[in-house]
Amino acid sequence: MNKENCSSLNEFIFLGITSNADMKVTFFTVFLLVYLTNLLANIGMIILIRVDSQLHTPMYFFLSHLSFCDLCYSTAIGPKMLVDLLAKKKSIPLLGCALQFLIFCIFADSECLLLAVMAFDRYKAISNPLLYAVDMSSRMCSMLMAGVYLVGLADALIHTTLTFRLCFCGSNEINHFFCDLPPLFLLSCSDIQINELALFTVFGFIELSTISGVLVSYCYIISSVLRIRSAEGRLKAFSTCASHLTAVAIFQGTMLFMYFRPSTSYSLDQDKMSSLFYTLVIPMLNPLIYSLRNKDVKEALEKLKNKRWC
Repeated sequence: MNKENCSSLNEFIFLGITSNADMKVTFFTVFLLVYLTNLLANIGMIILIRVDSQLHTPMYFFLSHLSFCDLCYSTAIGPKMLVDLLAKKKSIPLLGCALQFLIFCIFADSECLLLAVMAFDRYKAISNPLLYAVDMSSRMCSMLMAGVYLVGLADALIHTTLTFRLCFCGSNEINHFFCDLPPLFLLSCSDIQINELALFTVFGFIELSTISGVLVSYCYIISSVLRIRSAEGRLKAFSTCASHLTAVAIFQGTMLFMYFRPSTSYSLDQDKMSSLFYTLVIPMLNPLIYSLRNKDVKEALEKLKNKRWC
């Protein structure tokens, strides 16, 4: 493939969620509400954890970073998607496309790893509560988060570099609402075997590490909980893990469905709905899952409301 054809493409056109003019207004209204709820819920969770001293624990430190990751990768996609629903021309420059995917990939990968770190944190809290503060010191928590973001950045740079070195010499219409790997692969006239190999190995390693870490941690957690004598103590220990398990199941299930299939099985029209779910709906659900099932968060919200009234 000659360089002239490769460099001739300098922007992409999104086909968007739907071409139906009536449905566009409906989708815009629904997903504007979803995105605003996402912003309020995640920013609110971060602020609440910062201002309430009782929430200055490793568990809530990681939860604030989970909200930060949700906020970042949904914001990389949500505003542009909402604008495109009402715009006549849904274009994005090649550099903008690369930047959008890079930001999305950094924080989506970081969230994968963070869910495993949160499972490890729950294991430490339940298996040996007396040494929990020592094992999960502020230094240890900061190092774990630094590792999470570094791995997310490294993986994002690998996929972004490999993808945007491909030749896009045919149509510039992306049958999607953001720059994601499957629709970009379909537009490329280069050999994408290396890209697919990188997706299955590098991102696959992150997914495997995350799922394995969560499963191993919860095996130890269940073993520790079963040794608790009182039924009330067992119930309390399990309730602290229920929210995390729900978040893991929703996020990891969607990621596995989206990215670990051969390219021949992609159905982009169907995948758009799945993409909407993990880019906008899951970031909205996570803070709601943790706040609705968490006694400490509810008490912190009550205290904040009482202070405001006073």
